[in-house]
Amino acid sequence: MHDLKTQDRNALERLNIIEKISILARSNSIEKWDIGATSSKDLSVQVDHGESKQLKGSQRNSITIRVWNKNNTLGITSTSDCSDNGIKKAFEGAIASSEFGNKNETPEFSSLCNSQLPNIRNIIRDSVGIKKLFELLKEAESTLLNTHKSIDSVPYNGLSEAFVERLYINSSGAFRHLSINQASLYLYAKGQNQGKKPRTGGSVKIGFGIEDININECITETSEKLISHLEYQPIKTDRYLVCFSPEAFLDLIGAFSSIFNARSILDGTSLTNVDNIGEQIAVPFLSISDEPLHIENIASFNFDGEGTPKTNVQLINNGKLENLLHSEATARKFNVSPTGHARLGAKASVSPEWFVIKNSENSVDENLSHKDLSLKYVLIDSLSALHAGVKSSQGSFSLPFDGWLIENGEKKSIEAATVAGDIRQLLKDILHIEHDQFNTPSGVSPHIWVKNLSITGEA
Repeated sequence: MHDLKTQDRNALERLNIIEKISILARSNSIEKWDIGATSSKDLSVQVDHGESKQLKGSQRNSITIRVWNKNNTLGITSTSDCSDNGIKKAFEGAIASSEFGNKNETPEFSSLCNSQLPNIRNIIRDSVGIKKLFELLKEAESTLLNTHKSIDSVPYNGLSEAFVERLYINSSGAFRHLSINQASLYLYAKGQNQGKKPRTGGSVKIGFGIEDININECITETSEKLISHLEYQPIKTDRYLVCFSPEAFLDLIGAFSSIFNARSILDGTSLTNVDNIGEQIAVPFLSISDEPLHIENIASFNFDGEGTPKTNVQLINNGKLENLLHSEATARKFNVSPTGHARLGAKASVSPEWFVIKNSENSVDENLSHKDLSLKYVLIDSLSALHAGVKSSQGSFSLPFDGWLIENGEKKSIEAATVAGDIRQLLKDILHIEHDQFNTPSGVSPHIWVKNLSITGEA
């Protein structure tokens, strides 16, 4: 198993893709084309009671080629075969498919594909190798198991490091190229007290490299979270004052991100439309932005799949829907600039990257705090089954969660329950956004309080 050594990097550069595509374009009389290419090398390990459960190393290359024929219809193809013959077949396949391109909606090059890219914090770390990954994870598992007698296993765990290289070029002279590192650790432990059902708790940490990950902090967070859930109690079905953890609220906003997605609006699958821009859709003290260039957004590229520089976009400002996320095609439809949130395709999809949620002015009740045990409320730590419990085009959600009931000065773990509501109403029912923000793997957010949410306990 090989480490991710420096000499193994820059695989896309060594392929001489620009030269190969240029020759193919000239020989096939294609004047307009672009490509997106990705090369990744990953090492990952999993353990089970000190033994290796999985040791994996992988290397992946992929190239997506788009061509415009003389009728300006688009053809696209992708391949993982980066040999000369593989690239040639893919290019010829794109030409053939261009005869069936959609004449009514043809993508163009991004208007910003040749503009200057923003500077980002990008630290390249040397690989520690798979043997070191195994030793570190094995030690982390052992330490976690010894933190409490009720913790019997760490069934879900993983430590990995990855090197990813991305390239975008087109026939207008655009050239984008960047290599990044990312490492990640996750620990999810299981435990139970006598006469009780098993409970779980976990934590995730990411960094540029293994040396940037605080393994002990991940162990402590996992252990403390699991221990806090061992003595659970049922909760009565009712409506409650609810406080969402930063992770939980970011997950909920992410599940309804089509609200901010220009592609979803054009496709008719969003809760919003173009007329909603400028409207008040949330409480006036809520502001949400998507910030791919945020300093805590580890290992982010500074350009999207279309070669557009990534930008920070203010989505909700003081409760008003202010902007949307755009690809090249949607930006043309809305007569704005692309925002750097697109993937390369015949019909480029648009997706958020790194939400930042802020309290933009004083809330309704500035005295609320997730550390306060004198009130009665539900503290939701994490949401589950977002793929099944969210109807993004309708706005409704019904999601299982892990959390606690705070009542009579005590913090009691909830046995099993679901939280349900409508995202449009929830955004208007926020009582307070705490001022302290927390960095998570998916964004930045404080704790957020919502009134009168429906909680259904286990029957």
